[in-house]
Amino acid sequence: MTWFIDCATGAIPGAAITPHQPSRDAILAALRIALSRDEDPTGPYGPIGGLPSLVRIDRGADFLSATVANALGHFAVPVQDLPAYRPDLKGSIENLNRCAERMRFASLPRYTHAPSMPLRPGARSKHVDEAAPLPFAEFVRLLLEWITWWNTEHTSQALDGRTPLEAWRADPTPIENVDRELLHRYTLADDGRTRTLTASGVRSNKRYYVGEWMHGEAEAGIKVRVRFIPHHDHKIEVFDAASGKYLGPAHPSDAATDEQRRAHRRRKAAEKRRLARALSAAAAQTRTRYAAAGAALTEDRRRDGGGAWGRSLFFGWWRAGLLT
Repeated sequence: MTWFIDCATGAIPGAAITPHQPSRDAILAALRIALSRDEDPTGPYGPIGGLPSLVRIDRGADFLSATVANALGHFAVPVQDLPAYRPDLKGSIENLNRCAERMRFASLPRYTHAPSMPLRPGARSKHVDEAAPLPFAEFVRLLLEWITWWNTEHTSQALDGRTPLEAWRADPTPIENVDRELLHRYTLADDGRTRTLTASGVRSNKRYYVGEWMHGEAEAGIKVRVRFIPHHDHKIEVFDAASGKYLGPAHPSDAATDEQRRAHRRRKAAEKRRLARALSAAAAQTRTRYAAAGAALTEDRRRDGGGAWGRSLFFGWWRAGLLT
């Protein structure tokens, strides 16, 4: 479990669950969720979030990695590292961990700290948890439900009987929202390489990645930078290397879904029609036009469109025809 907690209200603004030891991917995912805000009340986090004034962390090696420090540094958020073996300095998160263990984990099958002591001294324990272990997806679902309950239904005496969400809404502290484009830019990993956009897409991790926006919105040959979630290669985010402008997402070309392929074909066909219209308009503008002439034109007069003599002949004939 990797999660953030608001020290004033005890609300959980973001969390990430991994089936392995937490690493950069989980920490960046939890940070991205914690900095964003969702007004949907049915979600586990709701409007809780925004740019914090201070982030206090324990001394986990992952939290002290350069990736996380750079992500918070772009938003000018100071980071306070707590000393090791001092749980009294981080009571908020320690209390949250204890509540999660006792309120949620203890009721799940195969709980590690379930009572297994024998009833009589010297007797062998026959307590065996024969329940099937939970699949990882089911465990994540149950834990997100618990986070929703904690934020929206759980009340605390420290909050005068209010829920963390109610205390959050009643807090008059101004909230600074974070632009989603900046979240994509600074809370994803970047290997520092500059790549070239080709007709086949962007090459990364020995695979080509393509996106709908590549048809028309970006020309082949431009230099781009790639940002991604560590240990996940199903999608990347592409940025212009020169300006840092966000261009769009891209997915592996060899693993595209049917809908993604259809979207690519529609976008490609639309771009072909746009280019055909532009070519037709350009051809109409460059077509050679000649003025009326009553005599053979020399090269100089042909460039002049017939010259003044040709125009005067035409005008006199028109007036004569009008008078007769």
